[in-house]
Formats: sequence, C-alpha cells, structure tokens
Amino acid sequence: MSSTKKLWANRANARASTGPRTAKGKARAAQNARRHGLNLPVVFDSVLSRRAEALARKIVGKAGNNEVYQLAHRIAEAQTDLIRIRQARLDLLARNLSDPDYGKAEAMAYNRKLVTKILPYINLVPQLLEMLRVPPEGPHKIVAALSDLTKQLTLLDRYERRTLSRRKFAIRAFDAARQQSGMR
Repeated sequence: MSSTKKLWANRANARASTGPRTAKGKARAAQNARRHGLNLPVVFDSVLSRRAEALARKIVGKAGNNEVYQLAHRIAEAQTDLIRIRQARLDLLARNLSDPDYGKAEAMAYNRKLVTKILPYINLVPQLLEMLRVPPEGPHKIVAALSDLTKQLTLLDRYERRTLSRRKFAIRAFDAARQQSGMR
C-alpha cells in the first residue's frame, strides 16, 4: 500500500496533468491535430481514399479474396500517408527556403540582442556591426531555416516513423494471409 505522502503526491501530479484550463489554451490544444492535417485518416479524404483503393487493387492483383484485399488496403493507406507526410515536409522546406525575406526580422532581432550583450565587452568596428544586420543568405539561410523548423520537422519525422511501422506490420500480415490462402 502507498504511504499517505505518496498518495498526496500522486493526486497533485494528476491535478497538474489535466491539460489546459483556460478557454484560450483549450482552443489552441483543440487545433493541434489540424495543424497540418496528417492525423486525418485517408478514408476521410475522397481523393486519398480513391488512391489507396487503386493501390490496394494493384497490390492484390486479380486473384484475391476480401481478407487479403483488406490487408492490402491497410498497406495502401499507410503508403498514402507516407506520401502525404513526405510532401508536407517538402512543402514546409520549400515555403521557407523560397521566401526571399526569410530570416530578416529574426536575424535583426537576434543580432540586436547579441550586439547589446557583447557591446560592453568588445569594441565593435562599424563593418562588423553591419555584417550582423545582414539576413542569412545561401548555406546560412538553409541552416537558419532548418534550425527554426526543427520542431515541425521533428513532428513530421515522428509521423513518418509511425507510418513506416504501420506499413511494415501491414505488409507482414498481408504476406502471412497470402501464404495461408495459397496466393503467390
């Protein structure tokens, strides 16, 4: 049995772990899954659903029973999700890297902070100050964009890993069912 102290600690943790309490926090949390639409199952999007069905028919071929078709459909849904995730990643990177003004405001704010912190310690020459005002270009822009987008890219990576795992298990189940039914 738990001690009284442990019981109170557990209750305090449970009260602290109940999610957002304010209306603004609840509204923001309610939109988390909609941010990029990747939580939406393929069957709820008619275009993606048709693509998954066509891919499932290709996977099964001509000789397939309903059970094998359902397993092929699971593979096709996972593959369709994988394509969606990879396209979302490409769109995110393309949108940020193709923006000619990307990083200007952020660079200016960051550099202003940096200059005010180090100014008392170093006698900066005007050319160095001017260099700090220039927004990132070329490879520096890519590095800045990737570092800014790390959180979003990490989320996409997590979705991709889950989808790859889902596809792997669907393929295993499909192969087992096909071997059982004598299909090749």
